[in-house]
Amino acid sequence: MSRIFPLILISFLLININAFGQKIAVLQYKGGGDWYSNPTALKNLISFCNSEIDSKLDAKPETVEVGSEDLFQYPFVHMTGHGNVFFSEDDAQNLRDYLLSGGFIHIDDNYGIKPYLERELKKVFPDQELIELPTSHEIFSTPFPFPNGLPKIHEHDGKRPQALGLFYEGRLILLFTYESDLGDGWEDPEVHNDPEDVREKALKMGANILKYAFEH
Repeated sequence: MSRIFPLILISFLLININAFGQKIAVLQYKGGGDWYSNPTALKNLISFCNSEIDSKLDAKPETVEVGSEDLFQYPFVHMTGHGNVFFSEDDAQNLRDYLLSGGFIHIDDNYGIKPYLERELKKVFPDQELIELPTSHEIFSTPFPFPNGLPKIHEHDGKRPQALGLFYEGRLILLFTYESDLGDGWEDPEVHNDPEDVREKALKMGANILKYAFEH
């Protein structure tokens, strides 16, 4: 897979969030965890971005398996769930190649995924640890300002929300949002009955994440 790095990197560099019809995807993984949770979330985030920041994303998100070569078609993939995650050796290598060649993954804890995710990420980047992003990171400022960092959308364990990341050559390639649950805030209003201002915070933070992913 690594031999296609140059071509893949070039293709990612030519893509931006205003490219008409650009597709993004939900990541399907093994292990029994509910990768399919929050089924309306990404659709609503796409609609918000197309309306509010003039992106041109395809209205319907796709699904891609973590070990598939099709992963390289998507400059941005979203992963979520509550439970177990398992990456085979091939899955881990494919995800690593994807991220190092210009891809971006946002992983949103839907409550309970953290211990399984941390274990499996060691297969992808054995020499790296997730580190917390400072509130000064640009992902919290463009296009919508979040001076206090990641917003709290759902209570979970009552802990403060954290944006944790992995970097490659100075570029954030993986973002793990923990104790926030942005995806629940992106869902249709009747699913969780969140106040409108809470949903708006979630969608604006999601727009910042997408914009960063496409511009880096």
